[in-house]
Amino acid sequence: MASLVAYRFSVVTTLSRSISAIEHNLAKYRFGGRCARVRASDIPVLDFEIPGSDAHQRISNEIESAIVEDRAEAIVLGCAGMADLAATLSREHGLPVVDGVGAAVKFAEGLVRLGHKTSKHGGYAAPRAKPYSGVFAAFTPETQGEPGK
Repeated sequence: MASLVAYRFSVVTTLSRSISAIEHNLAKYRFGGRCARVRASDIPVLDFEIPGSDAHQRISNEIESAIVEDRAEAIVLGCAGMADLAATLSREHGLPVVDGVGAAVKFAEGLVRLGHKTSKHGGYAAPRAKPYSGVFAAFTPETQGEPGK
């Protein structure tokens, strides 16, 4: 979604061990060329729930570094545990901070409102009927022929 609101973006996630998986997905979905960098704040997810934790400040520091060092025009939060911070961080830094979970839900809602459903052709077509045999033969749907055959 960040590619819809800015050309260049950085991802800010929690733990460093997530970086390679996120970079793999960026390449897989062909966003690697638009992502300036994947950054980790090295904050365990549960720290977001601790009152008085410095988690917000550490994420904010990574965003500031992304703006200055990566020339990021938008930020994607790389952890669903950060979702509650997106709006506040966006206001603080003056650029879009996208929560991927919220963006995906709104995208799905938009498709439903437009009346779109999953395609029934090609890769999303219903699987072909398969014959039931052995002990399962009695459960063959009637649309496939006579039960039990």
